[in-house]
Amino acid sequence: MPSDDTVDDAFVEPPWHVNGPPHGRPPVWVPSVVPVVVSGLLQIISVGIAVHGGRPVQIVAGVVALCASALLVLARRAPGPIVAIVAALCTPAVALLAGPPVAAVPLVFAVVIAIRGEARVWVWSSLGAVALIGGIGGYLLLENAFVSVRILIVVIVLCLVVALSEAARARRARYRAASRTIAARRKSAAEAERLRIARELHDVLAHSLSQISVQAGVGLHLFDSEPQRAKESLASIKETSSRALDEVRGVLGMLREDGEAPALAPEPDLASIPELARTARAAGLEVTVSTAVTDAIPSAVQFVMYRIIQEALTNVVRHSAARTATVTVSQSARAWIVDIADPGPKTHAESETGSTGRGLVGMRERAHQFGGHVIAEAVGAGFRVHVELARSATDRMEYS
Repeated sequence: MPSDDTVDDAFVEPPWHVNGPPHGRPPVWVPSVVPVVVSGLLQIISVGIAVHGGRPVQIVAGVVALCASALLVLARRAPGPIVAIVAALCTPAVALLAGPPVAAVPLVFAVVIAIRGEARVWVWSSLGAVALIGGIGGYLLLENAFVSVRILIVVIVLCLVVALSEAARARRARYRAASRTIAARRKSAAEAERLRIARELHDVLAHSLSQISVQAGVGLHLFDSEPQRAKESLASIKETSSRALDEVRGVLGMLREDGEAPALAPEPDLASIPELARTARAAGLEVTVSTAVTDAIPSAVQFVMYRIIQEALTNVVRHSAARTATVTVSQSARAWIVDIADPGPKTHAESETGSTGRGLVGMRERAHQFGGHVIAEAVGAGFRVHVELARSATDRMEYS
């Protein structure tokens, strides 16, 4: 899900020197140099005015403020100490130089940088010192109330600058938090989509390849003795592989980036179960389908039911010596129910009920999407898969 200065991997962009500054931002050295240049130019003008006035004290104060401008180049590395030093160096110029208080410009930059650098204690301590020492000391040393008022006005303006800087910092923090949230949602959505595609491909390929393997074995076995039945097996292989390719294209079509519309095929539903049974029959498994449903089943639920039945029948073909299987679709007041059972026995030591099986995991993931559950259990020598999908969850998904 990154520090405050980095949003998320999804927002990381190439360095500015590779493809130009990101989002039109200036090079990294510009924010450090601009305050120095702007403050320095203003202080040079102020020093020129002081030289023209001919008062050594004002000239010295102006030069000191000019030196404070040069210190701003270090403000990003040590914002707290720099704001305190700049405040000390600029206060005499603010008090002594005539005209607009341009000597406070370096202090404005230092304050803004310090707020961005989370050096609030340094900022408020420096402004308090300027107000107390500058205001009271200016009046006591110079016996000039105007100097004290001038310094206090500058401090008030700087407090407003602090408030604006805090508001900008808070806004930037909110933007970063929102960016991290958006990036996390995108990552989560991408992960969910990746899992969905993997689950669809597993169901399509596992079923189709299992059917093809069985039919190819039958064809090879009957090639010499019963060529007509071997030909039927080859035709079934062709039909199964063609249907599988269409489904795979439909699943992967959304990944196109060239703007070409994917070839869309209708999603399988309960009306496709007889075709599924016919395919299983070609592999030597006689499937009996019964439906005891009076209410209309949402299309999304029918698709999940189809995939679960497809995976369960694939497991029967792969892992059971049974020649028959039953599929029952029913309903209760609270759930849609699917039962797939075979009399067994198993033919493989490892079945999909093992910890490494992905088919049962996929069934449970699909059922969980609709607030349901899957029970997979041995029944005598055979096996049974019982699935319930909550009608409340499926109705919300259908009409949302």
